[in-house]
Amino acid sequence: MSIDDWRYDDARMKVRNQCLNVLIAKFGHQLEGGLPKYSNQSIYECAQEWVSQGNMHTAGIVKYYEAYYAKSN
Repeated sequence: MSIDDWRYDDARMKVRNQCLNVLIAKFGHQLEGGLPKYSNQSIYECAQEWVSQGNMHTAGIVKYYEAYYAKSN
């Protein structure tokens, strides 16, 4: 991976961070039987995929996570 990779420019890194904040706030603290209901890995993968698809905003990421990633551990 080159440092010039468009997926990691400053603007996309900012959006990725915003996506992580949204997803962690919504899903990151939910427990089921004393264990995390949703994995950190799924949250990070969702944010990465969202930005890699060219999204430059967080609108819709919660529904996207629920549709494709929200599987209990």
